[in-house]
Amino acid sequence: MINVLISGANGRMGQVVGELIGQTDDFKVSCGFDKDDSNAFSFPVYSNLSDIKELPDVIIDFSIPVATMKVLDFAVSNKIPMVIATTGLTDENLKMIKDASLKIPIFQSANMSFDISIMKKLVMWLAPLLKDTDIEIIETHHNRKIDSPSGTAQMLADAINESLGNTHHCEYNRHDKLEKRDKNEIGMSSIRGGNIVGEHTVKFFGEFETFEIKHTSYSRNVFAEGALKAARFLVGQKPGFYSMEDMSN
Repeated sequence: MINVLISGANGRMGQVVGELIGQTDDFKVSCGFDKDDSNAFSFPVYSNLSDIKELPDVIIDFSIPVATMKVLDFAVSNKIPMVIATTGLTDENLKMIKDASLKIPIFQSANMSFDISIMKKLVMWLAPLLKDTDIEIIETHHNRKIDSPSGTAQMLADAINESLGNTHHCEYNRHDKLEKRDKNEIGMSSIRGGNIVGEHTVKFFGEFETFEIKHTSYSRNVFAEGALKAARFLVGQKPGFYSMEDMSN
Protein backbone atom coordinates (compact mmCIF):
# COMPACT_ATOMS: atom_id res chain seq x y z
CA MET A 1 0.00 0.00 0.00
CA ILE A 2 1.34 3.42 -0.99
CA ASN A 3 0.48 6.14 1.52
CA VAL A 4 -0.09 9.56 -0.04
CA LEU A 5 -0.10 13.13 1.24
CA ILE A 6 -2.23 15.32 -1.04
CA SER A 7 -1.01 18.91 -1.19
CA GLY A 8 -3.90 21.18 -2.16
CA ALA A 9 -6.29 18.58 -0.75
CA ASN A 10 -9.35 20.83 -0.75
CA GLY A 11 -8.79 22.22 -4.25
CA ARG A 12 -10.64 20.81 -7.24
CA MET A 13 -7.77 18.58 -8.35
CA GLY A 14 -6.92 17.56 -4.78
CA GLN A 15 -10.49 16.37 -4.29
CA VAL A 16 -10.42 14.41 -7.56
CA VAL A 17 -7.15 12.74 -6.51
CA GLY A 18 -8.68 11.84 -3.13
CA GLU A 19 -11.77 10.37 -4.76
CA LEU A 20 -9.74 8.37 -7.27
CA ILE A 21 -7.45 6.97 -4.56
CA GLY A 22 -10.59 5.76 -2.79
CA GLN A 23 -11.28 3.58 -5.84
CA THR A 24 -7.81 2.00 -5.98
CA ASP A 25 -6.37 -1.03 -4.19
CA ASP A 26 -2.75 0.10 -3.92
CA PHE A 27 -3.09 3.68 -2.62
CA LYS A 28 -4.27 5.20 0.63
CA VAL A 29 -4.42 8.87 1.61
CA SER A 30 -2.59 9.31 4.90
CA CYS A 31 -3.36 13.05 5.13
CA GLY A 32 -3.72 16.26 3.21
CA PHE A 33 -2.27 19.76 3.32
CA ASP A 34 -4.21 22.91 2.46
CA LYS A 35 -4.50 26.50 3.68
CA ASP A 36 -8.12 25.58 4.49
CA ASP A 37 -8.02 22.62 6.89
CA SER A 38 -11.75 21.87 6.60
CA ASN A 39 -12.29 18.46 5.13
CA ALA A 40 -14.97 16.33 3.51
CA PHE A 41 -12.81 13.19 3.47
CA SER A 42 -12.01 10.62 6.15
CA PHE A 43 -8.33 11.61 6.32
CA PRO A 44 -7.00 14.62 8.26
CA VAL A 45 -6.13 17.84 6.43
CA TYR A 46 -3.51 20.13 7.96
CA SER A 47 -2.95 23.84 7.39
CA ASN A 48 0.46 23.68 9.08
CA LEU A 49 3.10 21.28 7.82
CA SER A 50 4.72 21.02 11.24
CA ASP A 51 1.51 19.45 12.58
CA ILE A 52 1.67 16.47 10.20
CA LYS A 53 2.23 13.19 12.05
CA GLU A 54 1.39 10.72 9.26
CA LEU A 55 4.53 10.71 7.13
CA PRO A 56 3.58 9.35 3.68
CA ASP A 57 5.44 7.31 1.08
CA VAL A 58 4.88 10.01 -1.57
CA ILE A 59 3.44 13.51 -1.90
CA ILE A 60 1.12 14.50 -4.76
CA ASP A 61 1.01 18.26 -5.17
CA PHE A 62 -1.82 20.06 -6.98
CA SER A 63 -1.65 23.45 -5.30
CA ILE A 64 -0.13 26.86 -6.04
CA PRO A 65 3.58 27.71 -6.39
CA VAL A 66 3.99 29.31 -2.96
CA ALA A 67 2.51 26.20 -1.31
CA THR A 68 4.56 23.89 -3.55
CA MET A 69 7.79 25.48 -2.31
CA LYS A 70 6.76 24.99 1.33
CA VAL A 71 5.84 21.35 0.72
CA LEU A 72 9.09 20.86 -1.19
CA ASP A 73 11.09 21.85 1.92
CA PHE A 74 8.96 19.43 3.98
CA ALA A 75 9.59 16.64 1.44
CA VAL A 76 13.35 17.18 1.44
CA SER A 77 13.52 17.36 5.24
CA ASN A 78 11.66 14.06 5.55
CA LYS A 79 13.14 12.32 2.47
CA ILE A 80 9.73 11.89 0.80
CA PRO A 81 9.37 11.53 -3.01
CA MET A 82 7.18 14.24 -4.53
CA VAL A 83 4.96 14.45 -7.61
CA ILE A 84 4.56 18.10 -8.60
CA ALA A 85 1.61 18.88 -10.86
CA THR A 86 1.23 22.53 -9.89
CA THR A 87 1.34 25.03 -12.77
CA GLY A 88 2.52 28.63 -12.86
CA LEU A 89 5.98 27.78 -11.52
CA THR A 90 8.67 30.39 -12.14
CA ASP A 91 12.19 29.70 -13.40
CA GLU A 92 13.39 30.24 -9.82
CA ASN A 93 10.84 27.70 -8.56
CA LEU A 94 12.00 25.16 -11.13
CA LYS A 95 15.63 25.69 -10.18
CA MET A 96 14.77 25.04 -6.51
CA ILE A 97 12.87 21.90 -7.54
CA LYS A 98 15.80 20.60 -9.59
CA ASP A 99 18.20 21.37 -6.72
CA ALA A 100 15.91 19.42 -4.36
CA SER A 101 15.87 16.48 -6.80
CA LEU A 102 19.52 15.87 -5.90
CA LYS A 103 18.23 14.76 -2.49
CA ILE A 104 14.84 13.15 -3.23
CA PRO A 105 13.04 11.70 -6.27
CA ILE A 106 10.86 14.39 -7.88
CA PHE A 107 8.43 13.96 -10.76
CA GLN A 108 7.36 17.28 -12.29
CA SER A 109 5.12 17.99 -15.24
CA ALA A 110 2.95 20.95 -16.23
CA ASN A 111 0.38 18.43 -17.45
CA MET A 112 -0.17 14.90 -16.13
CA SER A 113 -1.99 13.69 -19.26
CA PHE A 114 -0.11 10.99 -21.17
CA ASP A 115 -1.70 12.21 -24.41
CA ILE A 116 -0.25 15.68 -23.83
CA SER A 117 3.21 14.11 -23.64
CA ILE A 118 2.48 12.59 -27.06
CA MET A 119 1.34 16.00 -28.33
CA LYS A 120 4.62 17.51 -27.12
CA LYS A 121 6.60 14.93 -29.09
CA LEU A 122 4.46 15.51 -32.18
CA VAL A 123 4.91 19.30 -32.22
CA MET A 124 8.65 18.89 -31.70
CA TRP A 125 8.71 16.62 -34.76
CA LEU A 126 6.45 18.88 -36.82
CA ALA A 127 8.06 22.25 -36.11
CA PRO A 128 11.28 21.67 -38.10
CA LEU A 129 9.24 20.29 -41.00
CA LEU A 130 7.05 23.43 -40.94
CA LYS A 131 9.77 25.89 -39.99
CA ASP A 132 8.58 28.56 -42.46
CA THR A 133 5.09 28.77 -40.94
CA ASP A 134 3.68 31.18 -38.35
CA ILE A 135 3.21 29.25 -35.08
CA GLU A 136 0.38 30.09 -32.70
CA ILE A 137 -0.67 28.33 -29.47
CA ILE A 138 -4.19 28.81 -28.11
CA GLU A 139 -5.24 27.48 -24.72
CA THR A 140 -8.69 27.51 -23.11
CA HIS A 141 -9.46 26.87 -19.43
CA HIS A 142 -12.18 27.41 -16.82
CA ASN A 143 -12.73 30.85 -15.31
CA ARG A 144 -11.02 29.96 -12.01
CA LYS A 145 -7.57 29.30 -13.47
CA ILE A 146 -5.22 31.97 -12.14
CA ASP A 147 -2.09 31.52 -14.29
CA SER A 148 -1.77 32.51 -17.93
CA PRO A 149 -0.63 31.11 -20.25
CA SER A 150 -1.16 27.61 -18.94
CA GLY A 151 1.88 25.60 -17.94
CA THR A 152 1.03 23.17 -20.72
CA ALA A 153 0.96 25.90 -23.37
CA GLN A 154 4.33 27.17 -22.18
CA MET A 155 5.70 23.61 -22.17
CA LEU A 156 4.58 23.14 -25.79
CA ALA A 157 6.09 26.48 -26.81
CA ASP A 158 9.40 25.64 -25.14
CA ALA A 159 9.45 22.23 -26.83
CA ILE A 160 8.82 23.79 -30.25
CA ASN A 161 11.51 26.41 -29.69
CA GLU A 162 13.99 23.73 -28.62
CA SER A 163 13.28 21.72 -31.78
CA LEU A 164 13.96 24.86 -33.83
CA GLY A 165 17.34 25.45 -32.24
CA ASN A 166 16.06 28.04 -29.73
CA THR A 167 15.66 30.60 -32.53
CA HIS A 168 12.12 31.66 -31.57
CA HIS A 169 10.56 33.66 -28.76
CA CYS A 170 7.09 33.75 -27.22
CA GLU A 171 4.78 36.71 -27.80
CA TYR A 172 2.25 37.09 -24.98
CA ASN A 173 0.86 40.57 -25.68
CA ARG A 174 0.24 42.21 -29.04
CA HIS A 175 -2.03 44.89 -27.59
CA ASP A 176 0.74 47.45 -27.17
CA LYS A 177 2.58 46.63 -30.41
CA LEU A 178 2.02 48.43 -33.70
CA GLU A 179 4.13 46.29 -35.98
CA LYS A 180 3.75 43.24 -38.17
CA ARG A 181 4.20 39.75 -36.81
CA ASP A 182 7.79 38.65 -36.22
CA LYS A 183 8.52 35.51 -38.24
CA ASN A 184 10.37 34.00 -35.26
CA GLU A 185 7.66 34.48 -32.66
CA ILE A 186 5.39 31.87 -31.15
CA GLY A 187 2.09 33.55 -30.44
CA MET A 188 0.43 32.67 -27.13
CA SER A 189 -3.30 33.22 -26.57
CA SER A 190 -5.33 32.42 -23.44
CA ILE A 191 -9.10 32.08 -23.13
CA ARG A 192 -10.86 31.81 -19.76
CA GLY A 193 -14.51 30.93 -19.32
CA GLY A 194 -17.06 28.57 -17.88
CA ASN A 195 -15.93 25.17 -16.68
CA ILE A 196 -13.61 24.08 -19.53
CA VAL A 197 -11.15 21.54 -18.10
CA GLY A 198 -8.46 22.24 -20.68
CA GLU A 199 -7.94 22.64 -24.40
CA HIS A 200 -4.65 23.24 -26.23
CA THR A 201 -4.24 23.94 -29.94
CA VAL A 202 -1.03 24.47 -31.89
CA LYS A 203 -1.48 26.03 -35.35
CA PHE A 204 1.14 26.18 -38.09
CA PHE A 205 0.02 28.86 -40.58
CA GLY A 206 1.50 28.57 -44.08
CA GLU A 207 0.81 30.86 -47.03
CA PHE A 208 -1.76 28.55 -48.60
CA GLU A 209 -2.61 26.04 -45.87
CA THR A 210 -2.75 25.57 -42.12
CA PHE A 211 -1.76 22.53 -40.08
CA GLU A 212 -3.41 22.21 -36.66
CA ILE A 213 -3.02 19.79 -33.77
CA LYS A 214 -5.38 19.92 -30.80
CA HIS A 215 -5.90 18.20 -27.46
CA THR A 216 -9.04 18.48 -25.32
CA SER A 217 -9.47 17.26 -21.74
CA TYR A 218 -13.04 16.42 -20.77
CA SER A 219 -12.41 15.36 -17.18
CA ARG A 220 -9.96 16.19 -14.40
CA ASN A 221 -9.68 12.45 -13.82
CA VAL A 222 -7.14 12.40 -16.66
CA PHE A 223 -4.71 14.45 -14.58
CA ALA A 224 -5.45 12.58 -11.35
CA GLU A 225 -4.83 9.22 -13.05
CA GLY A 226 -1.58 10.57 -14.47
CA ALA A 227 -0.48 11.75 -11.02
CA LEU A 228 -1.14 8.32 -9.50
CA LYS A 229 0.75 6.66 -12.34
CA ALA A 230 3.64 9.04 -11.65
CA ALA A 231 3.49 8.26 -7.92
CA ARG A 232 3.68 4.51 -8.60
CA PHE A 233 6.67 5.14 -10.83
CA LEU A 234 8.40 7.45 -8.36
CA VAL A 235 8.24 5.33 -5.20
CA GLY A 236 11.48 3.38 -4.99
CA GLN A 237 13.35 5.56 -7.49
CA LYS A 238 16.72 7.10 -6.66
CA PRO A 239 16.92 10.87 -6.09
CA GLY A 240 16.58 12.64 -9.41
CA PHE A 241 14.37 14.81 -11.60
CA TYR A 242 11.79 12.78 -13.54
CA SER A 243 9.18 13.72 -16.15
CA MET A 244 6.58 12.18 -18.46
CA GLU A 245 9.35 11.23 -20.87
CA ASP A 246 10.94 8.99 -18.21
CA MET A 247 7.66 7.27 -17.47
CA SER A 248 6.79 6.67 -21.13
CA ASN A 249 10.17 5.16 -22.08
